[in-house]
Amino acid sequence: MVEEGSKAPPFKLMGDDGKVHSLSEFADRTLVLYFYPKDDTPGCTIEAKDFTKLLPAIKKTGAEVVGISKDEFDSHCKFRDKYSLKVLLLSDPSSTTIKSYGAYGDRGIFGKGTLRKTFVIRNGKIIKNFGKVSAVGHANNVLEYLKAMK
Repeated sequence: MVEEGSKAPPFKLMGDDGKVHSLSEFADRTLVLYFYPKDDTPGCTIEAKDFTKLLPAIKKTGAEVVGISKDEFDSHCKFRDKYSLKVLLLSDPSSTTIKSYGAYGDRGIFGKGTLRKTFVIRNGKIIKNFGKVSAVGHANNVLEYLKAMK
């Protein structure tokens, strides 16, 4: 498990914008990195739409939002386009990054897979680990946290 205060595991993953993104490109900003199980499923859609809706307010705090799942590039593009999502979605088909953040494990009746977790990263360090979260209202909780740390 990645603890608050620890160094954030590096990543280099393909985004739904067709570019490869890494942790280091967010070094000068606060990064909200959220992990989610699967594109276009009810909870994941709620979470992505909420982050998109709140993105202007989140950006006002100096933060960027990035979502990661094991879905492939094409799936991310369809998901983004279907719901007009504005958050950057990264593909981790091998689940390497997902596992390095401790966002992989037992999902009950769904078996093993990606867990819904969110990390706030600043200067390469984990400053907040939201742990297991509920999709409903989570983006707003993140925004309130970001506002409180200003």
